Amino acid sequence: MPPTPATHVPRSLWTWAVVLGLTGQLAWTVENMYLNVFVHDTITDSPTVIAALVACSAIAATVATLLAGAWSDRTGRRKEFIAAGYVLWGATTAAFGFVGIDGASRLAPAADAVVVAVVAIIVLDCVMSVFGATANDAAFNAWVTDNTTSGNRGRVDGVLATFPLLAMLIVFGALDPLTQDGQWRTFFTIIGVATAVVGVVAWVGLRQDEAPRPSGTYLSQVVHGLRPSTARAHPRLYLALSAWAVLGVSTQVFLPFLIIYVRRYLDIEGYAIVLASVLLGASAVSIVGGRLLDRVGPARAFLPVVGLYVVGLLAMFPVRGMVPVILAGTVMMSGFMLAVAAISATVRNLTPPERAGQVQGLRMVFAIMLPMVLGPFIGAAVIAGADATYVDLGVVKQVPTPWIFPAAALVAILTVVPVRLLARATRAETQPITEDVEALP
Repeated sequence: MPPTPATHVPRSLWTWAVVLGLTGQLAWTVENMYLNVFVHDTITDSPTVIAALVACSAIAATVATLLAGAWSDRTGRRKEFIAAGYVLWGATTAAFGFVGIDGASRLAPAADAVVVAVVAIIVLDCVMSVFGATANDAAFNAWVTDNTTSGNRGRVDGVLATFPLLAMLIVFGALDPLTQDGQWRTFFTIIGVATAVVGVVAWVGLRQDEAPRPSGTYLSQVVHGLRPSTARAHPRLYLALSAWAVLGVSTQVFLPFLIIYVRRYLDIEGYAIVLASVLLGASAVSIVGGRLLDRVGPARAFLPVVGLYVVGLLAMFPVRGMVPVILAGTVMMSGFMLAVAAISATVRNLTPPERAGQVQGLRMVFAIMLPMVLGPFIGAAVIAGADATYVDLGVVKQVPTPWIFPAAALVAILTVVPVRLLARATRAETQPITEDVEALP
């Protein structure tokens, strides 16, 4: 099927997509990247603990998105979920700065302070993930689907795909010195307050449009997407989600450990310059590439950009110096962001209009929960197998090694399977129409 002609994106849509999307990714950057560094530096260096932290938060976020997405579909209103969710999301993000070994030892002097601190940070992370998933993953992403078309989603998703890395760049540039000085409470508070303020602004200014509402009970809506019959009725949607799951597992093999790898294994003093250069270059490629996705068709473009991502992963294995790491990292992250944009736009195009919120729950299952449960443990196993260490203030700690990148590449190659099946399913749906036309006298 030929791609849909490109269509105009309203200015108001761009404004709210940037404000809500970028702010949400600032909060997710703190949770997905810096919380791992916080735990590694102040509580425990165990990669298994970091993997467990990532997995538990992913499960909590997925369940929340399933419930909130169906609820927002049922009410037909996204604004309240976005605004209130961002306020609560910000409050719980700020609370991370109050968790630590010292506080745990005072709270439970008879218990192992490290164990108490680990349990506390995991529980708080799960609570924060519930609010973040409700506001961003369920309501905001459904709002984007409601307000875009198949003719402009490549551009919108191309820009949204840059926000995780742009958010990392902003945090690195503006707030990373706080983490290096150990001012974690101030660090978490700044991001938390910013997120809450955007929630208040959204409550006042975000336009409220009634979304199409599905029929049936709330419970039936929650479980609708998990039924085998639904998957059989929408095979292309589930194949696209499966491709997203494989891509997600690949990224989670290395992403939770990336900052620690650059700082501790490569030992690059100007690691912030490295990351900033990579993020700016990859973001520029993704924004330009988003226009090409709309012209070519996101489904057709997916495998080529995954190939670019794999090339970048393999290039990351041997590089050590600042400039080679920047070049390899730019290729890797460019392919990653374009792949996310392509598969995200494909899923939006295959989403039933009345179930945009519900599909966000499915997206969380495939793109977040499964990758964040499986990927970090693969990465942790690779790190443990390599058994590389460094000494920090007299303490020997494990450090990620370059082997996480070829491991991620091996997983990424498996996206070929669901993408080929998706192409076959697309041909199967269009072929009967062609045969009927040819059969006419």
